[in-house]
Amino acid sequence: MRELGCAPGGGCVGTSPGVLPRTSTCLQRAPPGGPGRIQEVIPTGIQHGTVTVVIGGNHVEVTTFRSEGDYLDGRRPSSVTFERDITQDLSRRDFTINAMAYDPVGQVLVDPFGGMEDLQAHLIRCVRSPLERFSEDGLRPMRAVRFAAVLGFTLEPATREAIPPTLPIFKKVALERVREEFVKLLLSPRAELGLTLLGETGLLEVFLPELAQAGEEAVRLARAAAQAAPAEVEIRLAALLADLVRGAQARDIALRLKFPTKAADTMAVLVEHAFLERRTGDADPALRRLLAQVGPALLEPLLAVARARVEARQRDRLPEVLALQERLRALLAAKPPLTPKELALSGKDIMATLGIGPSPQVGEATRFLMEAVFDAPDLNESERLKDLLRTWQAGKGV
Repeated sequence: MRELGCAPGGGCVGTSPGVLPRTSTCLQRAPPGGPGRIQEVIPTGIQHGTVTVVIGGNHVEVTTFRSEGDYLDGRRPSSVTFERDITQDLSRRDFTINAMAYDPVGQVLVDPFGGMEDLQAHLIRCVRSPLERFSEDGLRPMRAVRFAAVLGFTLEPATREAIPPTLPIFKKVALERVREEFVKLLLSPRAELGLTLLGETGLLEVFLPELAQAGEEAVRLARAAAQAAPAEVEIRLAALLADLVRGAQARDIALRLKFPTKAADTMAVLVEHAFLERRTGDADPALRRLLAQVGPALLEPLLAVARARVEARQRDRLPEVLALQERLRALLAAKPPLTPKELALSGKDIMATLGIGPSPQVGEATRFLMEAVFDAPDLNESERLKDLLRTWQAGKGV
């Protein structure tokens, strides 16, 4: 690497020990000669002018200095030219804090755009013209807000003011890329700040209008609930949306943002049942039905969403919700039957007891038994269930 004259560049310089308290995959900037010269020294695979070097199990990307042509689609340059000047390479970076390089041998910081000064001032500032940088890649405004949320930095005024005029370019960005940035922001320690900036800059309206168009107080409380929730994506997004949409709409939003179907289904359940403060007076049978609707695997995530909502909205009711939490945990620990598979009678047993073949009546009988064991779990014994079925059948006159 020294033979090539490589220097660590980009975000890894700003996130080095003693600068910012976090880690980063270091992007090495290689010198003149193009990627072919790198391969002469490090014979590994190459793609888009980048060679990946594996050091101690870590992957380090080695990229030649380069400049880029015009961005015609708001994402990719029309051309890439290999350069001999590191400043020319750094000038194409998005933000000043990412436009630094370091020579570890000569111990020289290459910082042509004041990135270190902005780091120390806690500023997110575009390299040169914010309008140009945001026009080159429509995702950059979202990245600016995400960096502010993750690092607790402030958007430099000109950088912030350049976001609204470039929203048409942001609208062209693939939702998968938007989702990735949104998740990083949502899971950051300052998610509430990031969500506020998304709303103030107009970015939120583009991909999450359900939140952006809600009333000011409703949005404030939704942000507070997300901040209060554990840093897990389904939980925080459910806490954010629970008071604004129903479960089915939450699922639609998640799918629109290209979340996996399983995650979307999870969010639908969490949003639909998030209002546990309304269930504090429920008797045990009703709570067993709730457990059946939610499923054991989602009880703890649901409790987390409910706690976050109440902390943000009705903190005085938190003791009630915590008491309900313990009741639900105790009911689940007792292992009551929550699904037909857990009944002491199978479908064949039900048909034999009733003297019927496969028919809709089997499903009706199964639902009857489930309701019975929700009310009294100790009824879940084969003979007792058979007696219940016979009584049920006689009452129906079947």
